[in-house]
Amino acid sequence: MIGALKTRLTESLLTTIKQSGFEAGLPQGGSTPITWEYPSDPAFGDLSTTLAFGLAKALRRKPREIAMQIVASAAFPSDLVDRVEVAGAGYLNFFIAKPFWRHLAQEILRAGPTYGRADVGGGRRVLVEFVSANPTGPLVVVNARAAAVGDAIARLLEAVGYRPYREYYVNDAGNQFRTLALAMEVRCRQLQGEDCPMPEEAYPGEYLIDLAREFLKQHGPEALSASEPERRDRLGRFAVERIIEWQRASLEAYGVTFDGWFSERNLRERGDTKQVIEALKARSFLYEQEGAVWFRSTLFGDDKDRVLVKGDGEITYFLPDIAYHQDKFARGFAQVIDLWGPDHHGYVPRMQAAMQALGHPPDALKILIVQLVRLMRGTEQVRMSKRAGQFVTMGELVDEVGRDAARFTFLTRRCDSQLDFDLELAKSASEDNPVYYVQYAHTRLCGILREAAKAQLPVPSPEDDLEPLDLPEEIGLIKQLALYPELVIGAAQALEPHRLTTYLHDLAARFHGYYTRHRIISADTNLTRARLALVAALRVVMANALGLLGVSAPERM
Repeated sequence: MIGALKTRLTESLLTTIKQSGFEAGLPQGGSTPITWEYPSDPAFGDLSTTLAFGLAKALRRKPREIAMQIVASAAFPSDLVDRVEVAGAGYLNFFIAKPFWRHLAQEILRAGPTYGRADVGGGRRVLVEFVSANPTGPLVVVNARAAAVGDAIARLLEAVGYRPYREYYVNDAGNQFRTLALAMEVRCRQLQGEDCPMPEEAYPGEYLIDLAREFLKQHGPEALSASEPERRDRLGRFAVERIIEWQRASLEAYGVTFDGWFSERNLRERGDTKQVIEALKARSFLYEQEGAVWFRSTLFGDDKDRVLVKGDGEITYFLPDIAYHQDKFARGFAQVIDLWGPDHHGYVPRMQAAMQALGHPPDALKILIVQLVRLMRGTEQVRMSKRAGQFVTMGELVDEVGRDAARFTFLTRRCDSQLDFDLELAKSASEDNPVYYVQYAHTRLCGILREAAKAQLPVPSPEDDLEPLDLPEEIGLIKQLALYPELVIGAAQALEPHRLTTYLHDLAARFHGYYTRHRIISADTNLTRARLALVAALRVVMANALGLLGVSAPERM
C-alpha cells in the first residue's frame, strides 16, 4: 500500500525530470535514483526525498532551484498528494492527501490477518538453528532469550515469503557427553552407598540424582558392572534422552517447536567429519604440523589457523561443527542463520572461514550472538536455583512471569545487547510493563468492539465511509498502521524482531492517548462507524504483530 504510493510518486518525479529537460543534462545512460524517507516531524510532510541534491551534482545547479522547478512543473496525482513543499537546501516534502490514508485503513480491514505479509523471500529455504543447548541439564534463562529471538526470526521470515526450518543441534557426542556420563555414574554409585565424590568438572545439579535413580530402576545396579566404555555410553545416552525430553517440553510450553533435532552422534557415525577433511584437503586448505591437521582459516580473515585433528588423532570440536554446517547447505538451504551464546563470539570468524573454504558465499551463513540476561527483582539480583545447580531454569522463569511476558521482554532489545530482566516489572499490571501496556491496548480495542456489538452497531467493514476521520490524531494513527508492512520486511531482513516491540509500544501509546481524549461511540452515527473502523484496523495490526512475536493478543485481561 505505502509501497504502491512510493512507486506512483517516483513515476511522477521521473516524468517531471524528463519533461523539464533535466534528463538531457545527466550523464548518458545514467540512472536517477529516488529514495524516500519518513520525516520524524509531521511539519516536514509524510514522505521526503533528496532527489534534487543528486540532480544538482550532475547538473551543477543549486538543489533548491531544481526542487523549486520540480514543484512548479510537476503534476502529482491529486488523489495521493495534498501538496509538496521545498524545505532547506532542496528537500522535497510530500504531504499525502487524507483520502489515501482513509482508503488504506479500509484495505487493512480487507486484508485482516494477511496485512503485513509479503513475498520478498520468494519461497527460499532458510535454516534457523537456535537454542541448541548442551543436553546436560534443564534450559536456562539465556536459552529462553535465544528461543524467543530465534522463533520470532523464523516467524518474520515466514511472513515475508521465506520457508524457514527451525532446527536444534543436539551435542550428544564429545567432551560434554563424556562429562555427563561421568556425572551420571557418580550419582548412581552414590545412590548405591559408595563413597564416590563428584569431580570438579562434572555437573553438580541435583536433577542428575533423579536421573540416576530412574536409570538404576530400569537397568539395575548390575549395569554399573559393564566395561567402562559400554556403561558410560549407556549412562550418557540415557541422560541425554531424558534431558532432551525436558528441554522439548519446556520449549513447547514456551510456544517454540522445532522442525528437526539434529544429532551430532549421527553426524560422526556416518563419516561426515572425514568428508570435510577430504574436501578441505582437495582445496589445499589443510596442512600438517607436529602431527596435527590444521585448517588455513587465516586465508579467510580468521586471526589464526585452527586445529581440526590433534596430534593423538582425536578430532577437535570444531571439525564436527564444520561438518554440521556443511550438511545444512547440502540439504538445500540457501541461507543458514545461527544464534549462539556470548561465549561463542570468538568462534564466529573461524566458522565463516570454514564455510567460505568449502565454497559457500560469505553472506550465506549469518551468526547472531545472544547476550546474557541478568535476572532482577527491582534492584536486587536473583539468586540461583539450588535444585538445578548454578543457574535459573527457563521453566522457573516462565512459571513465574508467564510465557507472554518472558517472550516480549526478551524481544524488547537487540539480541546482542545485555538485558536486565526485572521479574517484578514483568508481572506488574502497569504501563511501565511493556507487554502489559501493549496487550492492554489490544484488549481495550476488543472491549470497544464488544460495546459496539452490545449497542447493536454494525460490524466495522472495509466498505464503511471513513471521511469523518479528520483529526490529526486519527490520520496519524493510520499513518502508523501504514508503516507496518515495511517494518515487517525490514525486521525480517535485518533479523531484528525487537523492531516490532518498539513499534507496538509506540502504537499503543498513540492509541491510549487518542482514547483518553475522544469518544469512540457517540450520538454521531457516521463518526461512530468511522472510528469503529479505525479501532478495528488498529486491532488487526496489533494482533498480527503480536503473533509474529509469538505473544498472545488477549481480548480480555
